[in-house]
Amino acid sequence: MFIVTAVIQALAMALSMFWEILWPLVLGFALSGIVQAVVSHKTMARALGGDSPKNLSLATLFGIASSSCSYAAVALARSIFQKGASFTSAMVFQLASTNLVIELGIILIVLMGWQFAAAEYLGGLLMVILLAVIFRLTLTPRLVQRAKEQAAKGMEGRMEGHAAMDMSVEGGSFWQKLFSGKGFTAVSHYFVMDWASVWIDIALGLLIAGALAAWVPESFWQAFFLSNNPTLAKIEGPLVGPLVAIFSFVCSVGNVPLAAVLWRGGISFGGVVSFIFADLIILPILDIYRKYYGWKMMGYILVTFYVTMAVAGYVVEFLFAALGIIPQNRNVAAITEGFQWNYTSILNIIFLVLAAILIIRFLRTGGPAMLKMMNSSGHEMPSHGEDHHAMHEHEHGHAS
Repeated sequence: MFIVTAVIQALAMALSMFWEILWPLVLGFALSGIVQAVVSHKTMARALGGDSPKNLSLATLFGIASSSCSYAAVALARSIFQKGASFTSAMVFQLASTNLVIELGIILIVLMGWQFAAAEYLGGLLMVILLAVIFRLTLTPRLVQRAKEQAAKGMEGRMEGHAAMDMSVEGGSFWQKLFSGKGFTAVSHYFVMDWASVWIDIALGLLIAGALAAWVPESFWQAFFLSNNPTLAKIEGPLVGPLVAIFSFVCSVGNVPLAAVLWRGGISFGGVVSFIFADLIILPILDIYRKYYGWKMMGYILVTFYVTMAVAGYVVEFLFAALGIIPQNRNVAAITEGFQWNYTSILNIIFLVLAAILIIRFLRTGGPAMLKMMNSSGHEMPSHGEDHHAMHEHEHGHAS
């Protein structure tokens, strides 16, 4: 009976957190779909040929404009690297695509507060700069060449097909692209496929967070994060945060509920931020780096990413403490309050209607056939023109 009660309690907390972040997820993925619909992969690769400040700025912007799925970001980074982007630009791109995307900021604001979203974006930009400096000082042409040779072997990771999909609309202004039939269709396809690519991570993150919140006593977290000694806690937090992430197996926006549990448990502010940053060095993704670029480059990515994540965590902790804006309240409403009829419920209903509209468009324009190819080899995906030809055929068929 005790076990059943504990499981029910964990599930209730997981569902409560899901209800809290549902509308931000729908809004974030819809906005992400809009941006992806007007920026093509070809444009990315052409613009990222070097590692100058301009190249890296564009890599950051393209990352912000891409899917937040960590696996798809890693696969797309390899793709643009093979097409001529510099290795530094490719790594900056995937860093931005998981730490600076729209949906992540919205969810952080709703679940944990604006300070965490501000720290995430500030720390993300800082990581881009740190990574570029470290790569310039330590990355050898020989290691890059080996990585390029390994990448050319085309070993499979995850979400290859999703990363290879380019349904962006060409011709016309931003608004003309967006409000065209093809633009609407492209947004709906990106929306559903982004959901399909991260729902497992979101579900896993919620379930693990619910279990930890329900089953692990506060005293354990306080001892683990040295909460009784604030100075040591601030030193430990950014070092331990990424290590916890590596072994959590949860990436993308799925690790935000886990971050909320860690924050409630007593981890430092910088520790929370470095934990969220570390979704690109979890064990399954490290294995993909090994396949994509070889053992040596995998080790290099792990060490350089870990260092930048920890340093960014320290800088954010120091800066926000100096400004006096680190939150003092560790009670996360989604964990402690449960379901309530409030503005969250109203927004969830509104955005579920939006989701339904996009899903219907997706189903009526050949979406399910493309969904089957999402986790296939990128080489099997239709080309840019074929994507639009298929969409056009479906749209024409429904119009007639």
